[in-house]
Amino acid sequence: MTDTYDPPSVWTWDKESGGQFASINRPIAGATHDKDLPVGKHPFQLHSLATPNGVKVTVMFEELLAAGHEGAEYDAWLVRINEGDQFGSGFVDINPNSKIPALMDRSGPAPVRVFESAAILLHLAEKFDAFRGDPAKRAEMYSWLFWQMGSAPYLGGGFGHFYAYAPEKWEYPINRYAMEVKRQLDVLDRHLADHEYMIGDEYTIADMAIWPWYGRLAQGGAYNAGEFLDVQSYKNLQRWTALIDERPAVQRGRMVNRVFGEPETQLHERHDASDFETRTQDKLNPDGAES
Repeated sequence: MTDTYDPPSVWTWDKESGGQFASINRPIAGATHDKDLPVGKHPFQLHSLATPNGVKVTVMFEELLAAGHEGAEYDAWLVRINEGDQFGSGFVDINPNSKIPALMDRSGPAPVRVFESAAILLHLAEKFDAFRGDPAKRAEMYSWLFWQMGSAPYLGGGFGHFYAYAPEKWEYPINRYAMEVKRQLDVLDRHLADHEYMIGDEYTIADMAIWPWYGRLAQGGAYNAGEFLDVQSYKNLQRWTALIDERPAVQRGRMVNRVFGEPETQLHERHDASDFETRTQDKLNPDGAES
């Protein structure tokens, strides 16, 4: 980085920040347009995109259904964040923060909104009493769940932004965030040396939350930064990543609301289990975003 920025006494928004997704970033909240959300036939109405945070929730739904929880049937509606769908009035009513995923739980007498991916995972885990882990290890599970929520912004908004999306590649922020991401990978690798899953021999929502971010990174897919970060050197993380990746529910969940990658990896919307077999692909432009 060669230019020195002299911050003004009061910051004002007078231009886009530059880089990919600049057009959807703004310093104010609220809806930009009126748009009602569709409502399908199932108890749970999910509005999302297959970014890591979105994949957490679709994996959870598919795992619940695979475990025999028929009440977990859901409709997954596509939110095109590059087109500003998250700023529609209906979406903002569910999530005032205008980020995916957002869920309406219509399984009870009155609809309940749930936003923030970890909140949705916890809501579903408590509702179905599933994937919470042994009560004696519940605090450990919560700790890793919220470790992910606190750590991933350094990976996505920090490293990912400056390494992959910023209009220019600046040495200082890339080095600063690469160091932090490497530290996080080491945290996971050391922990997984003695644990099959995040809290031992039980698969929980902590694994579902961490895998879409750090598993994808370990596979070399996130930001095409696998070689740069030497992800193959984290052997325990690689072992855990492959273990989660083999789960059929994970393989289904990561397809839902996906509009990038090879066509066979995409299921733009999911309204029935049969959609995985009979899906047809819309002609959409890839979003390719991390959220």
